[in-house]
Amino acid sequence: MTRYIYTLLLALLAICGAQAQETVEIYDDATQEDSIMADTFAVEQHALPWEHNLRLHLDKLLEHDMFSTSQVALMVYDLDADSTLYAHNERQLMRPASTMKVLTAIAAIDKLGGSYRFKTELCYTGEVTDGTLAGNIYCVGGFDPRFNNDDMRAFVEGIRKMGVDTIRGNIYADKSMKDCDSLGSGWCWDDDNPILSPLLVSRKNVFVKRFADELRESGIVVEATFGEARRPEEAYCIVSRFHSIDQILMKMLKESDNLYAESMFYQLGASSGSHPATAKNSAAVIERLISKVGLNPRRYNIADGSGLSLYNYLSAELEVRFLRYAYRNNNIYLHLHPALPEAGVDGTLRTRMRGPFTQGNVFAKTGTVTGVSSLAGYCTAANGHRLAFAIINQGVMHGSNGRAFQDRVCTVLCQP
Repeated sequence: MTRYIYTLLLALLAICGAQAQETVEIYDDATQEDSIMADTFAVEQHALPWEHNLRLHLDKLLEHDMFSTSQVALMVYDLDADSTLYAHNERQLMRPASTMKVLTAIAAIDKLGGSYRFKTELCYTGEVTDGTLAGNIYCVGGFDPRFNNDDMRAFVEGIRKMGVDTIRGNIYADKSMKDCDSLGSGWCWDDDNPILSPLLVSRKNVFVKRFADELRESGIVVEATFGEARRPEEAYCIVSRFHSIDQILMKMLKESDNLYAESMFYQLGASSGSHPATAKNSAAVIERLISKVGLNPRRYNIADGSGLSLYNYLSAELEVRFLRYAYRNNNIYLHLHPALPEAGVDGTLRTRMRGPFTQGNVFAKTGTVTGVSSLAGYCTAANGHRLAFAIINQGVMHGSNGRAFQDRVCTVLCQP
């Protein structure tokens, strides 16, 4: 009997030892996400104030093994209490990826105003005699990324309404609004990068050729040469096509469209009176706003407006400062907030955070480039307080790992 009990005890000890030594190695996205989404709320919930429980939960999340090989910057600010709720590596400089678009958007609304419109114009010089325009046509680009086939047909109709059936002269593309750089500084050559031309049609750099083709299809004889030139002051403008800043913001933020973000970025340089607009003078406008929110712009590097550049270096603290500034200014916030992706509903967050506390509650911009995943925006806590937050994961080899961590952070912020 004694021998039987001894044997049974040895077997039980062996089982317990095996269980104690069992570890879960995380390699693929699905497994990592399951691990992050495991019950991190195992923290004992004593009768502590909400903000103390929040800090305990976030501390627990930061104990995950993924942070032995990657970095994270995290900041949460209570907009109603006007105080920092949580901060971890918030001043660490990191690549923001597409959360850079939040800074671009806030700076643009602040500088340009909510009624700003992106404009493309059709102008001409010369005279029309017996249906023949003897002179030059100027297609003047204002870097409107939404200019499409409907807008082009409006240009053709403008020529037809003048009674023109023949064009003899030149058709010029006026691209003087910005410099001739077609790619941003620090962009990877093998990425699917947008073309940084201020005169595009349906996102393509074929404006004058498309215009001439449309003219011919409408029955207008085109006896003209094509080229680039700046519109002279005496030119008469016959058609102007516009798109609102809200139309640009929606696609720029909801869908994280890089062309739209760069278009917004270069409007900043142009609005400062610099011709042509450059990345440098566009970044200078954002840097002035950095000073205005109380930080030193020399600590950061702004290379583009979309976050594609490997040369962008920001901090979670800076992103939260911008979000706070926007929240305090209704003329900014009322344009920014509706354009942010809504968790579980639309944009780049439509398949994320579909839980009861986060869906329809988190409004935030996502960001992803190789090795970086980020999220910055707003949510409402269970106590009704509005929160601004920024999360930047750097050194994550699987983007889903960063996204799962961010989603869990948002759940912590929103749940009771």
